[in-house]
Amino acid sequence: MAEEAYEDIPGTQVFDARRSRAGYWLNMFCMSLMKDENRKAFKADETKYLDERFPLLAPEQREAILKRQWNRMLELGGNIYYTSKLGATDGLSFQNLAALMTGSTQEQYAAMMLAGGRSPNGNRSKSEWKDRG
Repeated sequence: MAEEAYEDIPGTQVFDARRSRAGYWLNMFCMSLMKDENRKAFKADETKYLDERFPLLAPEQREAILKRQWNRMLELGGNIYYTSKLGATDGLSFQNLAALMTGSTQEQYAAMMLAGGRSPNGNRSKSEWKDRG
């Protein structure tokens, strides 16, 4: 499969149709956590919950869920808004989750966002700049 031009944006996983298809079961698992009874069942026995209710998860997706590898879940087709349901199940706010995904503390992440966010310098698609000559 040909790589999309935007695949070279540093630190970014664009949720496109290809990732959506790859992450279907991962995202369905995350969405199941919207229901209290599912959150309780998952927290009681995570492995059993995944084995019984989501047997079609790819092994690497299952591993990323169990190890809470947030960025890996996105690489494997997870949608940030769906994977945040797992974060919330673990008691994490979206800001806490974003901090974990950027390798910073919640306080550092909040300060960066209050200062205007991440600098675009060095964080744009390399191909975008190559095409401009």
